[in-house]
Amino acid sequence: MTETLREIVPGRSSLRGWAGVFAVATATFTVVTSEMLPVGMLTPIGRTLRIGEGTAGLTLTVTGLVAAVAAPLITPAAGRLDRRVLLWALMLLLAVGDFMAAVADDFAVMMAGRVLIGLAMGGVWPVAASLAPRLLPARSAGTGTALVFSGVAVASVLGVPAGTSLGQVAGWRTAFAAAGLVSVVVAFALAALLPRMLAERPVRLGALARLAGEREVRTGLVATALLVTGHFAAYTYVRPVLERISGVDGGLIGALLLAYGVAGVVGNFAGGAGAARSPRRTLPIICAALAATVLLVPELGRTPASGAALLVLWGLAYGGVSVTTQAWLSAAACQAREAASALFVGVFNAAIAFGALVGGRTAEALGIAPVMWVAGALAAAALLAVLPRSGTTARRR
Repeated sequence: MTETLREIVPGRSSLRGWAGVFAVATATFTVVTSEMLPVGMLTPIGRTLRIGEGTAGLTLTVTGLVAAVAAPLITPAAGRLDRRVLLWALMLLLAVGDFMAAVADDFAVMMAGRVLIGLAMGGVWPVAASLAPRLLPARSAGTGTALVFSGVAVASVLGVPAGTSLGQVAGWRTAFAAAGLVSVVVAFALAALLPRMLAERPVRLGALARLAGEREVRTGLVATALLVTGHFAAYTYVRPVLERISGVDGGLIGALLLAYGVAGVVGNFAGGAGAARSPRRTLPIICAALAATVLLVPELGRTPASGAALLVLWGLAYGGVSVTTQAWLSAAACQAREAASALFVGVFNAAIAFGALVGGRTAEALGIAPVMWVAGALAAAALLAVLPRSGTTARRR
């Protein structure tokens, strides 16, 4: 590397560093909100575009799959391009995707817009996930990374419900247009608040493959795949789980999901604090907590109160997954954080799509309770993957 980190990011201990981290957090918030926006509006979207709800659901599936493929490709393609410029361009691409969805008069235009959103998401996440250690002093990098990933949790708690409410009041097209406007604002905030940042080192596809083969990196990716697949296998069916197993009235589901989201935000910062000290110790705790909580739902969550309590614990445990697995990978690949983040985002988004598929197949074949057993088993497998092995030590930040 021809430039030192201090030359690339001057004054990294200043208030501007925190302002930059906050701007990056709003970027992750915006891309996740845009990705998940159709969740609460599939019925009106399908009615307007004259398609079924199942077909309308492809607006989510395709976006996630495109992001999974794009993440390990965009970063190498960007080369040494200033990361501030790259994020600015990607947020504008996100805005174009949202605006295309807002004006779509047929399914093809809608899907084209959703593909652009997937491309933007696949590019924003790897870059955003690796920036906090470059913007802040080492003692604050863990908190900064947790703040960046809080955008993901806050999008679920505030962004998607706000978009859904706006769609109910003013129409789904207005919700997409509003997301596009927010994307434009965030793009210019990033341009104003981030310093000039060249890539720490060029990322090449061959290097990504070699990095994925390193033991600690491979372990982190496997744990991410297992945890996220298991979570989304179960969370996709959280409503029928609460209604059929816990006996929760349908009118309370929204409030319980809000409580789950708030717990996720708390878990994100708690996991970030633990991971800043030692991802090797924190990730097994999260795996064990998630496995235990999900497995207990069919057995102990048979009343509304117990079901709600386990749902909050579930949110608390899963809230720490993103930031802790990212911290694991950053520690394992401290000289190639951006490349590790690209691999992480690709695996994460592929696992989301695969998890929904696994949950659906399990529910159709075996019922709702077995979905929770499968999810718990996958989290337990992640725990086994990250437990210390004799004669090995994890590289720490």
